[in-house]
Amino acid sequence: MGKFSFLFSFLLFSLIVAGKHGTQRNVGSKMIGGGKGRIGAIVDCSSRIGKEQSLAMRMAVESFNSNDQNFSLVIRDSKSDPYQAALAAEDLISRQRVQVLIGPQTWEAVFVVAKVGNKNQIPILALANDMPKWATERLDFLIQASPSQLNQMKAIAAIIGSWDWHLVNVIYEEGDFSTVDIFPYLEHALKDVGAEISEFVGLPHFDSNLLSTELERLRRGPSRVFVVHMSFKLALHLFHTAKDMEMMGNGYVWITTDSFTSLAHSLNASTSSSLQGVIGVKSYFPEINPLFHNFYIQFCRRFRLEHSDEYNHEPSIFAVQAYDATRTAAMAMSETRETGHHLLESIKLTDFQGLGGKVQFKDRKLAPANTFQIVNVVGRSYRDLGFWSDELGFARELGGNSSANLSMKYLGQVFWPGGSTDTPRGWAVPTDANELRIGVPTSPMFKQYVNVEGDQTGNNLSVNGLAIDLFKATLDHLHFPLLHKFFAYNGTYDDLVKKIYLKEFDAAVGDIAIVSTRYEHAEFTHPYTEAGLVMIVPTTKNRKRNHGPEPEGSMFNHAGTILCSSFTTFFSLHGNRLHSNLSRMTMMVWLFVALVITQIYTAKLTSMLTIQQLEPTISDIETLHRMNAFVGYGRGSFVKGYLEQVLHFPTETIKNYSTPEGLADALRNQEIAATFLEVPFAKLFLARYCLEFKIAGPTYKVGGFGFAFPRGSLLLPYIDEALLKVSETGKFREMEDSMIANEKCEEGEGKDRITSLSPNSFFFLFLLSAGVSTIALALYSFNARNSNLQRITVWRLLMVAAMRHWGSNRTRFLRLRRDESRTILNNMGIQV
Repeated sequence: MGKFSFLFSFLLFSLIVAGKHGTQRNVGSKMIGGGKGRIGAIVDCSSRIGKEQSLAMRMAVESFNSNDQNFSLVIRDSKSDPYQAALAAEDLISRQRVQVLIGPQTWEAVFVVAKVGNKNQIPILALANDMPKWATERLDFLIQASPSQLNQMKAIAAIIGSWDWHLVNVIYEEGDFSTVDIFPYLEHALKDVGAEISEFVGLPHFDSNLLSTELERLRRGPSRVFVVHMSFKLALHLFHTAKDMEMMGNGYVWITTDSFTSLAHSLNASTSSSLQGVIGVKSYFPEINPLFHNFYIQFCRRFRLEHSDEYNHEPSIFAVQAYDATRTAAMAMSETRETGHHLLESIKLTDFQGLGGKVQFKDRKLAPANTFQIVNVVGRSYRDLGFWSDELGFARELGGNSSANLSMKYLGQVFWPGGSTDTPRGWAVPTDANELRIGVPTSPMFKQYVNVEGDQTGNNLSVNGLAIDLFKATLDHLHFPLLHKFFAYNGTYDDLVKKIYLKEFDAAVGDIAIVSTRYEHAEFTHPYTEAGLVMIVPTTKNRKRNHGPEPEGSMFNHAGTILCSSFTTFFSLHGNRLHSNLSRMTMMVWLFVALVITQIYTAKLTSMLTIQQLEPTISDIETLHRMNAFVGYGRGSFVKGYLEQVLHFPTETIKNYSTPEGLADALRNQEIAATFLEVPFAKLFLARYCLEFKIAGPTYKVGGFGFAFPRGSLLLPYIDEALLKVSETGKFREMEDSMIANEKCEEGEGKDRITSLSPNSFFFLFLLSAGVSTIALALYSFNARNSNLQRITVWRLLMVAAMRHWGSNRTRFLRLRRDESRTILNNMGIQV
C-alpha cells in the first residue's frame, strides 16, 4: 500500500505542476538566441553517480561546441527527491527555456519529470536503466537514453544455477517502482535454473532498527544466498550492518546488481572490508574504444580536481551514458531549429557510435544490454572474473575466438565471504528450526520395507524396515546433523504425499513410488530401487530330459530289478569262491545295499540333469484381456490407476489385496489370473513363493521408490548426494540382499520338489546291512567256537589214546625184555 500511495502523490503533484505551467510557453517556439540551444539536466549532485554525470555532460557539450557549435548546459540538483526533480524540471522549462531535458536517474523521478515534459512537449532523455514497459507508450516525449539492464537478472540466475543453489532471498530498496518489472523477470530466470525466491525484503531509508530486524529474521531462515538490488548508499549501509551481525562470513553468498556494482570502483579500503567475497554483476562497455580512451584521461584529471574527496576518479557506466545522452541531444538539436515534435523526431533518428556502444533508438528505447562483467570484491578493490552474455554464457574474455561456458565455474577461482575458496552450499538448517516431521505409512503391503509398531498416536513408536534403515544410512552421509522424528500415517500413499504440500509433514519415507501425479505436491529423491511394474502368474511344471529316459514301472518293478541285479552281480563275481553260507548271505545284503544306493544316486543325478521348467500359465496381458480375467494389485499403491489408464483393464476386473498371503491364495484359488507388483515387491513375493509363481510378460517402466520432500526443498540435493553414496558403497545392495535372503521359499500345495540326499536318507539300508552282518558274524563266531571245542576234545582223546597205547607198548616191551633177561640168566644157570 505504501508504494501505491507514493505513486498517487507523484501523479497528483505532476498534474498540479503540469497544469499550472502548461500554458506559460508556446510549444512550437523556435530555439532561443538565433540557433543557440539550451540543454537542461537534472542530477543528484550529492551522489557519486550525480557527480560523474554532471562532469560527463559538461565534457560532452564542450566537445560538441569545439566544432563551431554553441550549446549551453543548465544543471539542476534533484537532491535525490522526486518532488525536487519535478520542481527542477519546471524551472528549466519555464525559466531557463531549455529545449530538451536529460535525467534524472531513478524511475520515480523520471515519471514526474516526464509528465512535466509531456505537457510542455519537451523531449526527456531519461537515464533510468529500468522503466516500465508502458512508460514510452503513455508518455509521448519520454526517451530511454540508457539501455535496459533486465538481462542482468539472467546473469544472476546463471550464477546461482552454476553453484546449484536453489533458494534465494532478494533485498531491495523500498519505494523502487522499477522492481515491479524486474522481479518477475528474475523469478522466471531463476525458475529456469531450478531455483526460487524464498523472500522479498524491502528496506526503507534511514531505519537502522528495521534493517537489523529484517537481517536477523533472514539469518534465522534457511537460505544463505542474498541478491541485493538497491542504491549504492543504502547497499553500503546494508553490508556494514550485515558484517556487524556476522553475516559476511563463511557459508553466506551475496550478489549485487548493476546499480551497486557499477560503482564498486569508488569503494575505499575501509568500505571494501565490509564487502569481502561479494559477487557483482556490472554493466559492460568497451574500454578499448579510442574515443573512450581520450575521455577517460580527461575525466580522471578533472574529476580528481573537482572531487578530491573521492577515493577513485575513474568514470563508470553512468558517466558514459550521460555523455552519450548529451551528445544525442546536441546532435539532434543541430539537425533542426524546431523544438517539440520536430526535435523529438530528430532524436529518434539518432544513429552514431558512442562511448558505451551503438546509440540507436527503436520505439524510443536503446537496445537492451546483453553483456555484463562479473566481479569479485577482494582486498581493497575487486577483481574481474570474466563476462556473461545472453548468447554465450560465461567467458573469460570477449572476442571472436574466445571460448565460453554455461557455468560460472569456468571463470576460475572465486573468493567467497569469510575468505573461503570452498563453494558455500547456499543454505543452512534454521537456527530455530524444529525437528523434521517425517511421515511413514502404517499399512504397507510388504512390512519388510516399513514396519510401524507401538502406539501410533504417542511417543512410543517403533519404525523399522529397509526404507527406514536406508534413510538413516543416508543421514549418516550428510555433512551436518538433521534432527527428525517419525510420525505414523494411516492413509493412502497419495494422501501421505499431499500432507507434505499441506505442510503437515516435512518429508515422507517408505516404499513410496515415484509417479508424475505426486510431483504436484512434492519432489522426490533419486529412486533407490529398481524401477518397473511386472505381471506375476501361477506356474505349471514342464520337465525336459537331457540325458537318457526316465525309469518306468512301479516301485515293485524297481525293487525286483534291484534284487535281480543283486543276484546277477553276486554270481558274476564267482560266488562259488565263498565257501560259507554266512559269507554268501552277508555279501548278498552288501550288494543289495550298494546297488540301491547306486540306483538312488543315479536317479538323483538324472533329476539334477533334468531341466525342470516352470512355465507361466499366462504369457501376456492380451491373453488376460481375451479371457476378461480378474487381476490383482497391492492395496494403497498407484497400480490400479496404471492398470485402468495404461493397460486398459476394466475397473470391475481389478481387485486389491493387503497382504502377500492374500495375493498368493487368490492366485492359487484362481480368484485372479494374475497380479501386478512393483519390481521390488515382486522380488520379495517370488523369493517366498519361488515354486508357484513366475514373472510373465514385459517390465512396464514406472518410477521406483524414493523419499518425498517439499517442492524446492534445500535438503533434497544433499539427500540425493548422500543416497548415491550409500548405493555406490554397496551398502544398500547388502541391505536388500539380506532382506530377500530372509524369505524362505515355501512349497506350494501339490508342488513336488527335488529333495537333497543325506546319510539319513539311507538309514534303513545301513541298519539292514549292519544287522545282517552282525548276525552273520555272531553265527560264525558261535560255529567257530563249537568247532574249536570239538577239535580240542578229539586231540585230547588222541593224546590219551596215544599215551595209553605208548604205555601198553612200553609195558609189553619191558615185560619182553625181562623175559629175555630171565631166559638168558636161566641159560647161564643163574636163578632169578
